Amino acid sequence: MKILFLGDVMGRAGRAAITERLPKLRDDWKLDFVVVNGENATSGAGLTAAHAKSILEAGADCITLGDHAFDQKEMLSFIEQEPRIIRPINYAKGAPGKGHRLFTATGGRKVLVTQVLGQVFMKRPFDDPFSAVDQVLKAHPLGGNAQAILVDVHCEATSEKMAMGHWCDGKASVVVGTHTHVPTGDAMILPGGTAYQSDAGMCGDYNSVIGMDKAEPMRRFITGMSKGRFSPADGEATLSGLYVETDDRSGKATKVRMIREGGRLEASVP
Repeated sequence: MKILFLGDVMGRAGRAAITERLPKLRDDWKLDFVVVNGENATSGAGLTAAHAKSILEAGADCITLGDHAFDQKEMLSFIEQEPRIIRPINYAKGAPGKGHRLFTATGGRKVLVTQVLGQVFMKRPFDDPFSAVDQVLKAHPLGGNAQAILVDVHCEATSEKMAMGHWCDGKASVVVGTHTHVPTGDAMILPGGTAYQSDAGMCGDYNSVIGMDKAEPMRRFITGMSKGRFSPADGEATLSGLYVETDDRSGKATKVRMIREGGRLEASVP
């Protein structure tokens, strides 16, 4: 199976890159399943129903969220209506929506997608991510009712993401990090057959400070004072993510490639 994961969509620039380029990439690369992290797609904080619909219409089979899952209040109700949107599995127990779901890819093959929030350096004390993921993976053994399993690890610390990758090795097809908006250069297949990358990066304008217009964050770093709100940078976006091919029988990864398409970053394609 050919799977594409795209990192955090950042504001208008990121949304435009998804809607304009993903349909062609899906055809050109003959993708079977596409997951997009959309938690920063609306003004850099959260996701509205309209923007979620545009990402899904562009070719995403699933949208994952993150710690900004419900910054846009309408998502509290929309996530109950749209099962293709996944929020973190270890979010508050009373939160709407689901933290994992079994999807149908091309040819009727099943793909399990789940997302988990890390604890290190995060602003809120979320439940233990390792036990939360373990429960899902035990209920859906790789190569059983799921031909592929993807885990989106939404964390600050690369060490925590790496630990999750090794924890899931051999039990998931893909473990990929999100949240920091900076793509890491460590895409690999772990010893047990799980494709891994510490952070997929963002789908946004890299002439920025992690997707935000440079002026305000630089002012705060240099002077320690704020003058206004952060706003997403609006230049041409780079689509950043991870491409993985898996074996349908075992569910394990057979190929992994970092993806960078368009914008300022050097191109990298399957």
